[in-house]
Amino acid sequence: MKLAVVTGAAQGLGLRTSALLARRGFRLLLLDRQDPAAALAQLRAEGARAQALCGDVASEAFAQVVASWVEAHDGPAEVLVNNAGVSLIRPAEQTTAADWRRVLDVNLLGPFLLSQALGLQMLERRRGSIVNVASIAGLAGIGHRSAYNASKHGLIGLTRTLAAEWGGRGVRVNAVCPGWIKTEMDASDQGSGAYTDADIINRIPMGRFARPEDVAEAIAFLADGERSAFVNGISLPVDGGWIADAGWESLRLKTRE
Repeated sequence: MKLAVVTGAAQGLGLRTSALLARRGFRLLLLDRQDPAAALAQLRAEGARAQALCGDVASEAFAQVVASWVEAHDGPAEVLVNNAGVSLIRPAEQTTAADWRRVLDVNLLGPFLLSQALGLQMLERRRGSIVNVASIAGLAGIGHRSAYNASKHGLIGLTRTLAAEWGGRGVRVNAVCPGWIKTEMDASDQGSGAYTDADIINRIPMGRFARPEDVAEAIAFLADGERSAFVNGISLPVDGGWIADAGWESLRLKTRE
């Protein structure tokens, strides 16, 4: 049974993606800074073969722990999903260097370290798929998110570079770029007063938030070595048309009448 490693798997999109990959026949290694015990119990109750490690994806030492665990448990991983991420909503002029480093460490350094550690094993086998969870904030600028936007633009750049370097050795690297998803991160961001449901729904041509399952399905497609065998280096928006629509709100709402 093939192994999929999923970061940020204790809740939200990471947990939903893990559940979907389990249904598609993968055994799982869940990674998270939070205790993943509840997620592990839920997945096992649904029939998944799953293990978990708790640690910081931005730690080089932890990346090596993960690589060693995979080697010791019938590795290498067939799939790596770099989903762990943190948000920061703050004007650029108020963003401290510490804020900036924290966001870039988790959202960009972490995917690099794990891609490097597990990618080495994939390259030796000449087979594997890495899926980075970027954002529409990696495709456009969104105010009061300078660190977050920079991290996701960087993650798309990393995706393309690794795809170029590793595609010829059997390792595909792609990204998904979700719009707003109803997860714990959204609840936290809305709790700060940054935006409302209406702000998002009125901006999206499809008129709703993404469901975690919408994005999980895109991740599973890119992870699948048969269904997406010749897909490499793309950044797939899963945003209900957000990036496509350059119109204004009244026009957008008129199309729904």
